[in-house]
Amino acid sequence: MNVYKALTIAGSDSGGGAGIQADLKTFQELEVFGMSALTAVTAQNTLGVQGVYPLPVEAVVQQIESVSTDLGADAVKTGMLFSAEIIQAVAEKIKQFQLNRLVVDPVMVAKGGAPLLQQEAVHALKTYLLPLATVVTPNIPEAEVLTNRTIRTLDDRREAAKRLYDLGVQHVVIKGGHDDDGEEAVDLLYDGHEFSYFTSKRIETMHTHGTGCTFAAAITAELAKGRTVKEAVETAKAFIQAAIEDELGIGHGHGPTNHWAYRKTFVR
Repeated sequence: MNVYKALTIAGSDSGGGAGIQADLKTFQELEVFGMSALTAVTAQNTLGVQGVYPLPVEAVVQQIESVSTDLGADAVKTGMLFSAEIIQAVAEKIKQFQLNRLVVDPVMVAKGGAPLLQQEAVHALKTYLLPLATVVTPNIPEAEVLTNRTIRTLDDRREAAKRLYDLGVQHVVIKGGHDDDGEEAVDLLYDGHEFSYFTSKRIETMHTHGTGCTFAAAITAELAKGRTVKEAVETAKAFIQAAIEDELGIGHGHGPTNHWAYRKTFVR
């Protein structure tokens, strides 16, 4: 039996909608064995983040070493990394263990607005981690921070994707969920040569907590299986669309998406 394995390096979400919890749920739904290296513990729910408690750098490093020296990983995803020190240490371990299928979700702000990445860590992310990435998956506000430019149009997104590619990223996905213009959400993929577009119907709902984590985790799971980046993004788009459409309706704020919706809809 060939078991595909994926490692997520990210923060914990006590509410279960985002972070490590969302990643592991997504890996499981896509039949990939999930492993984790925790970077921080957060106290949060659908109403917001009540506390952020980063782990020591050596604790993050030891978790990555423990997984890599025994189980190994076919693909790796990073989420909330919090500090420049953690980012640099993670990048060093990714190089050491030659973890080549890397998906970077540049988590910066929680759905409720709480910062999840220190300001000085943005430079470290661009310098140490993005040059190692197979795919980076910013939303529009994150792409604006990473490129230091305003994004209003699809042309702006295309230019931002080129700038991120120039940092050493192999593939750039700029998500369209924050673009409220029109009835469709369009995600853009750039591979350094051409653009591909992935379109879905925009769903009006507050229950979108963890969409970025889940989308990136789905890409990671598919890359772990040996899929191409374009195939992985296509599956991830279908996965997150199903997760948003089949609403759970739990919590009093920005509720989580439905991680088992894709299986109900597409898997027979």
